[in-house]
Amino acid sequence: MKRRRIAYAIMMGSCLTLFVLAWAVVRRFSPPAAVAMSVAAMLIPPFAAIVANWGIDRPDRDEAERDAARRDRERGGGPGGDGGGDGGEPRGGR
Repeated sequence: MKRRRIAYAIMMGSCLTLFVLAWAVVRRFSPPAAVAMSVAAMLIPPFAAIVANWGIDRPDRDEAERDAARRDRERGGGPGGDGGGDGGEPRGGR
C-alpha cells in the first residue's frame, strides 16, 4: 500500500508541476508548448488513479505476513511455541 501511495503522490506532483510550469513559465516563450504540457498533465491523473487502486482487492505482502503471524499466535504455534500459552500454568486449569 505504501508503494502505491508514493507512486500516486509522485504522479500527481508531476501533474501539478507540469501545469504550473506550463502556464507560469513556458507560456511566455511558446504557447503551443504550454498547451502540449497541459495536455500531457491532463493524461496523468487517470493513470495515477489506476496505479493507486492496482490490486486493491488483494492484501499487501506486509499485511498478509502480519495476518499469518497473528493466526499462528492465536493457534499457539508462534516461534518456539508448543501451543502451551504463556508456559506458566499447565493446560487443563486447576
